[in-house]
Amino acid sequence: MRQIFTIVVWGLVFLFSLPTGAQPAALRKEKKFIHIQKANTKIFLDGILNEPEWEVAEKASNFFQHFPFDSSYADAKTEVRMTYDEQFIYVGATCYNELQGNYLISSLRRDYRGPAYDGFTVVLDPFCDRTNGFFFGISPFGVQREGLIANGGSATSDFALSWDNKWYAETKIHPGGWTVEIAIPFKTLRFKEGADKWFVNFYRIDSKYNERSTWVPIPRNFQLYSLAYTADLIWDKPLQKPGSNLVLIPYAAGGISRQHILKADTRYQHSGGIDAKVAVTPALNLDLTVNPDFSQVEVDRQVTNLDRFEIFFPERRQFFLENADLFADFGMNRLRPFFSRRIGVAIDQRTGQNIQNTIHFGARLSGKLNSNWRTGLMTMQAAPDEAIGLPGYNYSVAALQRKVFSRSNIGGIFVNKETFAPITETDPAKRPMRFHRLVGIDYNLASKSNEWTGKFFLHKSITEEKHTEDFVHGANLVYSKPTLTVEWIHQIVGKNYTAPVGFVPRNDFRRIAPRIVRNFFPHSKTINRYGFFATTDIIWNATNGLTDHNISIGNTIRFRSTAEFELSFARDYTLLFRPFDPTNTGGERLPAGSAYTYHSFTAGYSESTINDFYYNLQTYLGQFFNGSRIGISGDINYRIRPYALLSLDFTYNRLRFPAPYNSTDLWLLGPRFDITFTRSVFLTAFFQYNSQINNININTRLQWRFKPVSDFFLVYTDNYFADTFLVKNRAIVAKLTYWLNI
Repeated sequence: MRQIFTIVVWGLVFLFSLPTGAQPAALRKEKKFIHIQKANTKIFLDGILNEPEWEVAEKASNFFQHFPFDSSYADAKTEVRMTYDEQFIYVGATCYNELQGNYLISSLRRDYRGPAYDGFTVVLDPFCDRTNGFFFGISPFGVQREGLIANGGSATSDFALSWDNKWYAETKIHPGGWTVEIAIPFKTLRFKEGADKWFVNFYRIDSKYNERSTWVPIPRNFQLYSLAYTADLIWDKPLQKPGSNLVLIPYAAGGISRQHILKADTRYQHSGGIDAKVAVTPALNLDLTVNPDFSQVEVDRQVTNLDRFEIFFPERRQFFLENADLFADFGMNRLRPFFSRRIGVAIDQRTGQNIQNTIHFGARLSGKLNSNWRTGLMTMQAAPDEAIGLPGYNYSVAALQRKVFSRSNIGGIFVNKETFAPITETDPAKRPMRFHRLVGIDYNLASKSNEWTGKFFLHKSITEEKHTEDFVHGANLVYSKPTLTVEWIHQIVGKNYTAPVGFVPRNDFRRIAPRIVRNFFPHSKTINRYGFFATTDIIWNATNGLTDHNISIGNTIRFRSTAEFELSFARDYTLLFRPFDPTNTGGERLPAGSAYTYHSFTAGYSESTINDFYYNLQTYLGQFFNGSRIGISGDINYRIRPYALLSLDFTYNRLRFPAPYNSTDLWLLGPRFDITFTRSVFLTAFFQYNSQINNININTRLQWRFKPVSDFFLVYTDNYFADTFLVKNRAIVAKLTYWLNI
């Protein structure tokens, strides 16, 4: 431990003593604002800014670079205007570009994402809390994307493209640039009635200049969508409630399935249900669902699991996404008191696949009570599933959040999982729990400039049996500047703390995990940024003492092309407190109480997505427990613009251990074909071969968006044994959804 501490201290001294190589960005400090006036004439959405309203609207221009530098005006000029009427807020933008060549897009699929794809995006913060907002983006070819921003947009995980709603946009490519017209219904947004000011920003990505720019300048160590840096959007008169706002989303689905592994008969299924969105106020939304069906949701991408604990998969279902941060962001990664995927999703142990667990009904009230208070209330009733031994439970969650200071907040959460059916099982090992409850409080820190962020939380679980040490406490604090990032994390998890509706794969430990990153910005035509980092992660408990220790040092390079390279060296120590097979293939397990120290090198390279052919590679070389590991993973992509993206995800691990422990080669291959025939017809074919769980999965999904947010899906799913190609299960499902405004 003393040697490790000495290495860390001298490493930090070295990092702090190095010259910066660049001065902090000299951003302009004057406050920006834009006035918005009500339109007197109709705006015809065609991508051409020829209505008289655009001529008189106030102009937002003089965008600042965010990449490759953040200290100068953008080379690609952009001008933005805004107006509105009774139904819509309109945004008109002119994106100038005199360079030759085609604009870069991934495909015609909605909700594109990438650091180099051409596009223009509007960021709106209707409550001026610099914490939660909306974004609406569009490519030069009219491909739309929309989503939600949480936690002030401090991290990439705070930018959620899964949210779907109704809005309209058209573009027009001209010599010397392209123009866009956007119409966002007031009913799509959540805002305070009577407000006369919102916050707004705009950003643009331009592949020809290889540039990212924002209207309100944002330091390059923060995200393009950071809500800490916005301008005032000043309305000409206070906003009124946009009339009744009720949306009905009925669906009908039918399909054929068969469990070949159980030699079951073919099942013919048909179902129907309905979702509803009711705007209780312009800022508070009630979501209702009866017999929901999520068969159209894309399957999870499998991973090779070399960990001792459960793997996290993100939520993709629409019902749970709006204001999801109100429920899902309590705690921190791997210590979440509430995780919505515990509702309506279960694991079929026969295939290793996630399957649907029927939900009878659910309701969720979420949004703003006023400028300082947010609330979230949810209840869901799931059906029992005797085939996998799952009783029917009611899941209820209540969250309340209060804004404090400029951008911080304090929140409380209560989670309850309970079955109301009589429990007749007498075997304690098989007896299902009757209820589990959890209460918690979080303080989320975000300074005005976003340089200081973090959180502090305390949660307690409540079970039928009284326990001590049934709490969790954690904190992290981050200081971030362009040239320096320092982070502190600590966690204390009691041995009797549980969260069956959350994601807590491990308990009974204490943890500290500091991190430091030192960046330099050289005057180079090739390298945009290089930096060094040092991290350590220490875990222990009262029973076993030190159980895990990782120390990593390395460097990163980001190129002007947006490609990135990382190289690191790590030393790991692991004490096994229960038997474990490092291959997770059912072989001989390493004994509990054994300890291992191992060293490794890792390297990663991400190619720029500017090219039609691009790839990402990560490698591992070194010791692994009492053996060795050589690993390579990544993806290879080829784009046929603008209609197709062909990709191959791959992971290979060569694991070698002395007898009698299992040595093996683990393969995970996932070819994917993403074809966009038009902006409304998409075909995705996804194959996954996973030797670790002896499974081949095929998932093919055809989607036709025949009206805004109204879809027809045709989904085919297959699972096979990888060694014999015998069929495990097979299904084909058709689903029709329709968005109906009342």
